[in-house]
Amino acid sequence: MTDENLSRQIDEIEALSAIYPDEWKTEDEAYRTYSAVVNESGKTATLLITLPVDYPASSPPFYLLTAPWMKDEDRDKIYSDLEQICEENKGENLLHLWIEKLREFLHTVPTSGQPDLDSQLDEEANQCQVMNPFEPKEECPLIISSESFADRKSTFQGHAAHITTVSQIKLVLDKLYENRKIAQATHNIYAYRIYNEDSKMWVQDCEDDGETHAGGRLLHLLQIVDVTNVVVVVSRWFGGILLGGDRFKHINNAARDALELGSFITSATIDEGKKKTKKGK
Repeated sequence: MTDENLSRQIDEIEALSAIYPDEWKTEDEAYRTYSAVVNESGKTATLLITLPVDYPASSPPFYLLTAPWMKDEDRDKIYSDLEQICEENKGENLLHLWIEKLREFLHTVPTSGQPDLDSQLDEEANQCQVMNPFEPKEECPLIISSESFADRKSTFQGHAAHITTVSQIKLVLDKLYENRKIAQATHNIYAYRIYNEDSKMWVQDCEDDGETHAGGRLLHLLQIVDVTNVVVVVSRWFGGILLGGDRFKHINNAARDALELGSFITSATIDEGKKKTKKGK
């Protein structure tokens, strides 16, 4: 990272922290990852942002929008608006413009009545059973689980599996829930990324399972390390002591352990991801 880019990033982060004291948060200093939680007109959306080393001079930030209530067409519209801001402000600091554009968008967009992902998966599975009653039952992919670890009485464990269809996610979850301990975890957070070779498009989503914003951070991790056709699940057993922001680091670490154990990523991949986003010395 050049000194000029670093200086401009530091100035921008300090300004955003002052402008949005309750909305702007630092998520991971090593990855230079931040979040902006925007509340407007009774609706909430979160932008998870990672600053690459050459931002703002030559590259825009990486971002992930978390708004489970939002319709696909509305999500596409805000994506288009954010990309347009990038095009119109190349080489400039963008984050304040992004946050205000998202706030403006939330003021006008209606709340979606879409069902949650679990309901969609159940419906898809039921449709498959009705339409194809004589087809062999699909087997659950192999699940790789990492060693669990604990901090202040909370325990974390990661699980990962290779998938090629959305319907396999339910198979993985159902298989994990056969383990009573996992089924009784306080949270089972998951995220997935699938690449459709026919359409040349990504299918990806996440689930917090009560741990607000944790699913979005997991999905962001999968994007940073650039995994393909993988679902990762992190089980957390809450021990009664609040961990603050450390819980998100532990969730990501548990996910990385499972991804590395299953050879979906390597230590070199993780180090390279950090190198791309951490601040220069």
